[in-house]
Amino acid sequence: MGSLENKIAVITGGTSGIGYATALKMAEEGAVVYACARHGRKFETSAVRYHYLDVTDAGSCMNLYEDVMAEQGKIDILVADAGITRDALTKNMTDEAFSDVIDTNLKGVFQIVRLIGPYMETQGHGSIIAVGSVVGEYGNIGQANYAASKAGVIAMCKSWAKEFARKGSQVRVNAIAPGYIMTDMLKTVPEHLLEKFAGMTMLKRLGKPEEIAEVITFLASDAASYITGTVIDVNGGMRL
Repeated sequence: MGSLENKIAVITGGTSGIGYATALKMAEEGAVVYACARHGRKFETSAVRYHYLDVTDAGSCMNLYEDVMAEQGKIDILVADAGITRDALTKNMTDEAFSDVIDTNLKGVFQIVRLIGPYMETQGHGSIIAVGSVVGEYGNIGQANYAASKAGVIAMCKSWAKEFARKGSQVRVNAIAPGYIMTDMLKTVPEHLLEKFAGMTMLKRLGKPEEIAEVITFLASDAASYITGTVIDVNGGMRL
């Protein structure tokens, strides 16, 4: 029996990168998974179901929530992974580039948690994991918007860990802060920079989406039943 047997999981950004790897891992562990994103993808296992979602649209978030509840009657796990980048030095960053990243990475997390978090509180249990970033903890040149969004996600998780458990519900909220992971987002980076990023880690390599998925799945499981309000760095020792 898998560690997530009979669990219902919702994953935003679930059709690519870390979200996709997490959907497959959670299905492998016995969960029924809704992989949600604007762009569809076919999954070889029937345990993973694609559902359209635009996290910047409150109506789209509500449609997802209502559909999952109608089909399954509960939600046990939420993974908030949807995110974008619009990098530029601050002097060159447009209002649009700043707003797009904040709307997706920060407000998008808020809009889906605003629905599912209070439901979990009423249900009496649940696990929410939001994908932050090492950049949200330490900053990065040319990513003021992205850093702000991910730092905000981490702060919201700490607030929600207090809020949703304040009446005794076993709702756990955690964030993870990946380092440089070889997703499609990173594949656009020049090779010499990827080598530089790998050299900054103690392990001298970039991470794999599957390695992040393992940590997320652990946090979603009962094996992590006493972990809440924390940030787990998964960066190969980039920051020590």
